Amino acid sequence: MSLLSRLFGGGNTPEPPQGEDYEGFTIKPEPMPDGGKFRLAARITREVNGELKEHYLIRADTLDSKQAADEAAIAKAKQMIDQMGLRVFD
Repeated sequence: MSLLSRLFGGGNTPEPPQGEDYEGFTIKPEPMPDGGKFRLAARITREVNGELKEHYLIRADTLDSKQAADEAAIAKAKQMIDQMGLRVFD
């Protein structure tokens, strides 16, 4: 890697969040760095009547690793979907 690439972040492209399908919804964990930890966050999407609906879930919970935050975000999003269904977009 060249000096310029290292200086300007070349080659360090962030990995896109992996999505998981659940009950017709797509859940993409998007943990937010927060003081050396990761805040639980996820994007929930679903096509409704031909329109893509989206809800961004952010919780106060912080976890020590990105992987733990990803797993917790998926679990919380599934719980929200189970409780609210399509009302998640209201």
